[in-house]
Amino acid sequence: MQTQTPSTNGHLVDLRQVTKVYSGAAGEFVALKGVDLAVRPGEFVAIVGKSGSGKSTLLNVLTGIDRPTTGEVWVDGAAVHTLNEEQLALWRGRSVGVIFQFFQLLPTLTAVENVLLPMDYAAILPRAQRPERAMQLLERVGMADVAHALPSTLSGGQQQSVAIARALANDPPIITADEPTGNLDSKTADMVLRLFEELVEGGKTVLMVTHDDDLAARAQRIIVLADGLIVNEKLTTNLHESTPIQRADS
Repeated sequence: MQTQTPSTNGHLVDLRQVTKVYSGAAGEFVALKGVDLAVRPGEFVAIVGKSGSGKSTLLNVLTGIDRPTTGEVWVDGAAVHTLNEEQLALWRGRSVGVIFQFFQLLPTLTAVENVLLPMDYAAILPRAQRPERAMQLLERVGMADVAHALPSTLSGGQQQSVAIARALANDPPIITADEPTGNLDSKTADMVLRLFEELVEGGKTVLMVTHDDDLAARAQRIIVLADGLIVNEKLTTNLHESTPIQRADS
């Protein structure tokens, strides 16, 4: 495992010439083709593109869910591409909060127990303080009143809110979200985006995959993928400071 972090020019996320090739019965499929991507702390980045463009693969490589075929993935000072499964799990528990389209709450655990789970695994916070933090997070997303309910009794919006609280459990610097509003009504989707905006204002870095142009426009920066390549990048009017886009090799 690489132990010395190279210069990343202040970037929290630094992907360097990342490729991802999937092999199957039909042959090889190249999902990412030499992608360079750099994200600074406190950015809200939307990743957009047509189905099959590589959006979810990019997010999965960034979070260590998928391994790159070639290239380097540096996130929060860690060489993610060199970590073994145990190291990945520990790193992810501390550095990244992952939000899925289909919530992925454990069905046999209550809402508060789902939020407690990553805290118990990472063991960053003393055990005695974890229940109080879990309740505070549920209150933050408006779910304190269903803390002891099972996911099956909650609406889609409620489940996604609990999933966001779970992603924040260990106070990670990075939040990733793959189509987080895909199964939500417009009112609930707006609530989720407002929460992301509040997190960014508080210093978190948010990377969101979405197919919705209106939602993407609420991010500070939009990355456009096509056929496994970044084909366009643009800043939106939501960027607090109008600075030029920095690439990983800059």
